[in-house]
Amino acid sequence: MLALDTWNPSSLPILGLLTDIDDTLTTEGSVPDNVVQAIAALKAKGLAVIPITGRPVGWSEPFAAAWPVDAIVAENGAVALRRNASGGLDKLYQQDEATRVANFAKMQAVLAQIEQTVPGAQRATDSAGRECDIAVDHSEFTQMPQADIDRCVALMQAAGMNATVSSIHINGWFGGHNKLEGARWIVKTLFGRDLDAEIGQWCYIGDSTNDQLMFQHFDNSFGVANIERFVPQLQHLPRYVTRGERGAGFIELAERICALK
Repeated sequence: MLALDTWNPSSLPILGLLTDIDDTLTTEGSVPDNVVQAIAALKAKGLAVIPITGRPVGWSEPFAAAWPVDAIVAENGAVALRRNASGGLDKLYQQDEATRVANFAKMQAVLAQIEQTVPGAQRATDSAGRECDIAVDHSEFTQMPQADIDRCVALMQAAGMNATVSSIHINGWFGGHNKLEGARWIVKTLFGRDLDAEIGQWCYIGDSTNDQLMFQHFDNSFGVANIERFVPQLQHLPRYVTRGERGAGFIELAERICALK
């Protein structure tokens, strides 16, 4: 990983920034005002800003309404929230309703199995707001050993689910979506643009193992400094890393992008 100061993008202008939320925008569990101000500064420069998170759609709604972002993609690419002309939020899905209902029932059975068979495993406290995935807490309000994290992942995968580990949760879902597919989908939906064709003009910043598909795909990929915790588990590292951790690292990148505009 190279220092952020060495980043000189080969393709200009930068069109937008896609970002994780937990431990990338947040510091000690909340998003500081200066992070929101950094997002506003990016928007003022004409960039798209889209958080893509493993958090549930219900949890994301107040932030989609309050933050100066184009949309929030939640539940690892499954569902998006965007403001509409009347000031409310539209909810967009990648799966149809019948598929979501069938998958929800199967996911609840897997979640119950995990809680019954993995000692200390508990569903995430934000589970009530989830529609298209399940989440087990490993570091938000409890501390789960790595062996038990791996066991939860294995149980999800044995049920035919996709599974990823964020800085706080183990997420599982049915379907072909993920953060990268969610990014492609929302960029096409909002702007009619082909993300892959313009990949050199988009940036991604994150902090953990569930970001590594994005790190692999984006030339302009960034980790906040606290990604150091996950480096031993990453097959694909971000190309650049900030000096600061969490929200401070995000602000560093935002300021660098704004300077290029």
